[in-house]
Amino acid sequence: MALIVHKYGGTSMGSTERIKNVARRVAKWHDAGHQIVVVPSAMSGETNRLIALAKEIQNPPDPRELDMIASTGEQVSVGLLSMALQAIGKDAVSYAGWQVAIKTDSAFTKARIQSIDDEKVKRDLDGGKIVIITGFQGVDEHDNISTLGRGGSDTSAVAIAAALKAAECLIYTDVDGVYTTDPRVVSEARRLKAITFEEMLELASLGSKVLQTRSVEFAGNYRVPTRVLSSLTDPDLDLETEANSGTLISFEEDQHMEQAVISGIAFNRDEAKITVLGVPDRPGVAYHILGPIAEANVEVDMIIQNQSVDGKTDFTFTVSRNDYQKALDTLHNAKDDVGHSTIVGDSKVSKISVVGVGMRSHVGVASKMFRVLSEEGINILMISTSEIKISVLIDEKYMELAVRALHKAFELEKDVAARVE
Repeated sequence: MALIVHKYGGTSMGSTERIKNVARRVAKWHDAGHQIVVVPSAMSGETNRLIALAKEIQNPPDPRELDMIASTGEQVSVGLLSMALQAIGKDAVSYAGWQVAIKTDSAFTKARIQSIDDEKVKRDLDGGKIVIITGFQGVDEHDNISTLGRGGSDTSAVAIAAALKAAECLIYTDVDGVYTTDPRVVSEARRLKAITFEEMLELASLGSKVLQTRSVEFAGNYRVPTRVLSSLTDPDLDLETEANSGTLISFEEDQHMEQAVISGIAFNRDEAKITVLGVPDRPGVAYHILGPIAEANVEVDMIIQNQSVDGKTDFTFTVSRNDYQKALDTLHNAKDDVGHSTIVGDSKVSKISVVGVGMRSHVGVASKMFRVLSEEGINILMISTSEIKISVLIDEKYMELAVRALHKAFELEKDVAARVE
């Protein structure tokens, strides 16, 4: 049979009873003859609890020591799951990331995976064992424990699946797949049976919380078929039914891919806009503004530079709301190099994006999006585009209205065959 990687989120691991249900589900796949590697997250809320403890001692916490603390949540999970499997007669073994070893760089709290040694895992699998590996963490070249950032267990699972050349990576969550948008905002949102890696990467990077962006990058780069499905179904559900449930994230050329102009709408409330006014319009101006921002470890998203007037220009960009004040402080400190007159900002903005590979072969998506927003009286502050997405920045108070209007206008509540594009 096949080598399959299972990943379970914090909700799936949220209690000993749920861990026992995970064990039953994993055992079912193993009984069918599959080799199984499991990557669980920490129990629901545990990582937040550990970080809060660290901040009570030192705020902000030292990044290296914070990783030492935060990594323990997953170690508890793998040990409990291994014991749950052993209790039902399965030969299981758990490993921390450093025992595998999953090698990362030294960017504590947001490390990136560099390599995975698969020898020990393959030996255990060939011996009939179920292998359980901590998500979210690894070890750097100096043997320091490192973590991959929030949601990093998704990345761990897909990276392990790529290293082992797994047939599929199953991401079990508390939702039953990827939807056209958040069902909590649009009740008519529809679950997609399939979506391309490109579309999923855009949705993840633009605010969809189903998968971490880096996990989708790994899956696409190493061509690992990945499926998002629910862990809240009956663990004894028929294997074939479960194996074909949820949403398959695969390749655009797959014959069964849904061919729609727009596949989904993503939104992100975590946005802030900064405008640097009266900047001398000379070569290197963008570098002098964004260089210090990058050095402050602040990620920039949308960027607009206005046309020069009398040798001056305005430069606008967006950052995460959590980094808003840091970005403002950084620019104020860099005023001598930038030479700007004023900095203005707005931390009450949201980004909305329509995503679909069908944009490559269909025209009029942007005009339709802008018309719908105009009819709702919603002003567009910034626009960003790529081959398969259009993003707009709007006032935060109009975010849900905009999502509902666009979802209806593009008929995303309907199956692809029933839409009138």
